[in-house]
Amino acid sequence: MEEKILERLLDMVSDNKRELIHQISAQRTRHITVVVENIYQSHNASAVVRSCDCFGIQDVHVISTYNPYKVNREVAMGSGKWVDTHNYTGKNTTDCLLELKSKGYRIVATMPHHQDQKINELDISQPIALVFGTEEHGLSGEAIALADDFVRIPMYGFAESFNISVSAALSLQVLREKLMNSDIAWQLSDKELIQLKIEWCKTVIREGEKVYLKILEDLKKGSL
Repeated sequence: MEEKILERLLDMVSDNKRELIHQISAQRTRHITVVVENIYQSHNASAVVRSCDCFGIQDVHVISTYNPYKVNREVAMGSGKWVDTHNYTGKNTTDCLLELKSKGYRIVATMPHHQDQKINELDISQPIALVFGTEEHGLSGEAIALADDFVRIPMYGFAESFNISVSAALSLQVLREKLMNSDIAWQLSDKELIQLKIEWCKTVIREGEKVYLKILEDLKKGSL
């Protein structure tokens, strides 16, 4: 049924949008995902979401135990419409990371650590979740305790660290390149692609949710 729904929805978008939906969705991945933990400044969290969109990362997990996540529209530039943001408001870091571990992700803490490695040295054969901490204090003790790996971005200046949004962009650029040069099956499954395209069509089409529900209702009645 979902294939028929998608077919009807795609008929309602322009040729250009239809081509973009097919083209961009084919480059999306869930092999790498990003976790941000209690980011103080909304423009930094929004910049991370924008970077995820740019590098084809479909899921961002936002832990907001202390600091509520608010989209900065000027920074995000609409990226929030195309990236799936999973909010853990009221939940803690342990809840988020254990859930990701249960789905097969290896937790990678982005911070200097005695067991760390350079970002370009990271093994990406297993799905990984990159975790970024607050601008002020870095990652929490919970995140560090649950981490399977630690990575750092080499630095050559006086500054102690990169801005979190810069760290995310640099890390994703390196890992995306590694992914593209690997033989890992990093693309979305056929089912995931159909579901994603449906959601994107609903975003593009005016009153897309209502249109989707009407098509679904008609299909169930057998009138399409």
